Parts: sequence; structure tokens; C-alpha cells
Amino acid sequence: MGRGQLSIGEGFEGVLDAARARAPWAFERLYNEFAPSVAGFLRLQGAGEPEDMVSDVFMTVFGKLPSFSGSEAQFRSYVFTVARRRLIDERRRAARRPVTPTDEPLVLDGPGGDVEHDALTALGERRVFELCAELSDDQREVVLLRVLADLTVDQVSVVIGKSTGAVKALQRRGLNAIRKKILTEGVPL
Repeated sequence: MGRGQLSIGEGFEGVLDAARARAPWAFERLYNEFAPSVAGFLRLQGAGEPEDMVSDVFMTVFGKLPSFSGSEAQFRSYVFTVARRRLIDERRRAARRPVTPTDEPLVLDGPGGDVEHDALTALGERRVFELCAELSDDQREVVLLRVLADLTVDQVSVVIGKSTGAVKALQRRGLNAIRKKILTEGVPL
């Protein structure tokens, strides 16, 4: 999805009205449209259980639909504001009650897929995690909200509570750090 391009488009108001009227198809459409980006944002921000948190985010968003008014872009911004707040809440809880890691093996449920595709996907995801991990928390958050969530600078400013100038500076520094790391390693963009 390109910058400024809306995913639902002109039909957004109708989908929103149907969701307010509790039409299951409308909830599904909104969830399917926005949940993958929210999950990616939460995963790259280090959420403990990103899929559970996505469900929690949408339970909150759907519960507050009657009081929401605005465009699709404003809705996207609102969804990511809720996601960011859930992430902050999780971090606060984790700081109060640290979890001790166990040595239990990871058990994967379900049948396997295309091994080559799965391996390449895992390598790509790991590389993105590594690149994002090298950014400051603020830089990572801004870059993810701009790129993954497709929010404007003004929307990111509202979501994170910083000035637009600060958002632009964080984005510039974050992207420059990623670019420098990639160029240093000789990996083509």
C-alpha cells in the first residue's frame, strides 16, 4: 500500500456504518484490513504475545466504534494508537512482574509447508528484527508507524505524542541507520 493510498477507500464509511450495526462481515473486513499491520508493528516492537494483543486491540476498537467518527486514515491512526497503548501497558506489567525464561522446547502446531519458502521467510523476518533492534526505541517506533502502519508524519505525531519535527528527525535518523548498516554489510537494497 502506498503512502496516502487508502485500503478500503470510498466504501469505508459504509463498512464502518455496518460494523456499528454489528454486521459480522464488516468486523471481518476491518480486522482483515488492519490486523496484519498491527501484528507486524507489535511483533517488531517486541510484544510478548502479538497475536493475543491484536485481538485485544480490536476488541477495544470494535467496542468503541459507536463513538468513533472520522476518515479511514483517522481510523488507521486510532487503531495504532490503541495498539501502542496496549504495548505500553504490557511493558509496564512486565516490569512489575518479570518472567523467568524456561528451557522448554518450542513445539510447532500444524502441518509443515514449503520448507524453502518457510526458511527464506524466517531469514527475512530475522533480518528485519536485527535491523530494527539496532534502532533506538523512538526511532524504531516512528519507522514502523510510518512504513508498516502507513501513517503520515502528523498521525505519528499524534500517536506518540511528539512534535512533527521530532517525528521527522527520528524517521530520518532511523532510516539512515538502517541504510548505513545495509551498505556496510554490502547487502543490496
